[in-house]
Amino acid sequence: MIFYLARRIFNYALLLFIATSLAYMLASFALDPANNWNREDPTLNWAAINANLVAYNISADLPVWSRYTTWLHSVLTGWDWGVTPKGESVNGLISTKIGVSLRLVFLGAFIGMTGGVALGAWTATRQYRLSDRVTSFLAMLVISTPAMVMAILLQVLAVQVNRSTGYQIFEFTGEGEGLAGRLQHLILPTLSMSLGGIASYSRYQRNLMLDTLGADYVRTARAKGLVKRKAVVRHALRTALIPMATYFAFALAGLFTGAAITERVYGWHGMGEYSVNSIAQYDINGVTAVVAFSGLCTLTGALLSDVFVAVVDPRVRVS
Repeated sequence: MIFYLARRIFNYALLLFIATSLAYMLASFALDPANNWNREDPTLNWAAINANLVAYNISADLPVWSRYTTWLHSVLTGWDWGVTPKGESVNGLISTKIGVSLRLVFLGAFIGMTGGVALGAWTATRQYRLSDRVTSFLAMLVISTPAMVMAILLQVLAVQVNRSTGYQIFEFTGEGEGLAGRLQHLILPTLSMSLGGIASYSRYQRNLMLDTLGADYVRTARAKGLVKRKAVVRHALRTALIPMATYFAFALAGLFTGAAITERVYGWHGMGEYSVNSIAQYDINGVTAVVAFSGLCTLTGALLSDVFVAVVDPRVRVS
């Protein structure tokens, strides 16, 4: 088990290094930080501007490979991800935004995963009944709704609930202050993030459960006298969770796309908003840091899924 996890960690670390390096190269070729000043005033002193960009190691006049090696040395030796075209520290900007996104993404992912698995398993045991058809229709409706539309619809519903009750139950702008305020502001963004996960995971889990419910080992367990609920949980659900764990790990990356939109709609200042601003400001170091962060979260999810599969599936532990 230990050697299995060590091998997976090494592979994921190598993948993250390659992905981050490619992101830096692509951003260097596609983004020119000098465009920030070109949009403001073309008559500015370009010699002084370029001197600053050279000092920041982001000037287009420097060879890409030279910029990359300098940047990589700073990251590996001092965990310094560089500066923006305006001279701001990328480390400082990200440190104020990572917690915001992690709070939103991982809470939404957890609710979406657990809710989707439970709903999918429940509907699979009621195949073709009214409850199965209704939940299937609602799930497909949610899946086909864009993230921005879903976030705005929840805001509209929240306004109506607040007006009808006469209380400010839901807050949907900003992050709030204090524990109670943060929790109140967290409800709608988390719900917006988790609804899509519940819908998509429930459909996938339902299909997996339908395959396992008719398996020989489930029918054998029932024939030996095991009640239906225990047979479903111990045998059908446990087997269906193995591919589900892998699916969840690599679906985690898609949550960051939804997070960027959700943060915009609800006025949260997290990594999603920062990624959009970094591209708009031709920030090479910022874009690379965002890719590294999203890649780290995705591979962390993949590692957790590997651990889960190893716990659930004895064949992995033996191998």
